Amino acid sequence: MASRRKARILAVQALYAWDMSGQSLADLLSFEWIDEDKREHYETDILDFSKLMIAGTIEQIDVIDSMIKKHLEHWTFERLRKVDLAILRVGAYSIFYQKDIPAQISIDEAIEIAKEYGSEDSYRFINGVLDGIRKDIVEGTHDTREK
Repeated sequence: MASRRKARILAVQALYAWDMSGQSLADLLSFEWIDEDKREHYETDILDFSKLMIAGTIEQIDVIDSMIKKHLEHWTFERLRKVDLAILRVGAYSIFYQKDIPAQISIDEAIEIAKEYGSEDSYRFINGVLDGIRKDIVEGTHDTREK
């Protein structure tokens, strides 16, 4: 598995924990929530990339959540599964703020993570929402106000 995918998975896990338990950013970025034996297997670049995504997503959570809300069709934000929400947040952060990474790669990574960690149809839903965000950004029509 590519190191960036491992970092994205860590970011998804951290954001899930943040959403479910309200862990502090400092606790998330310490990675002490990962079993010590497993933590040793992560290279520094994986942890650093994951930290960037975790901190950046939480710092921009209002903008990111408004992007997600704008692209939910026949679904409410409150009904989102927490795993899917964490995947969407990491994907949206990457599309909007990590300009050095092509948006399609961020979407493809989110889809692969959803296939592994989400429900049976999560990946389709996540693809639709993130592609809508990508189109808004490309067309310059992104507006962070809620619908």
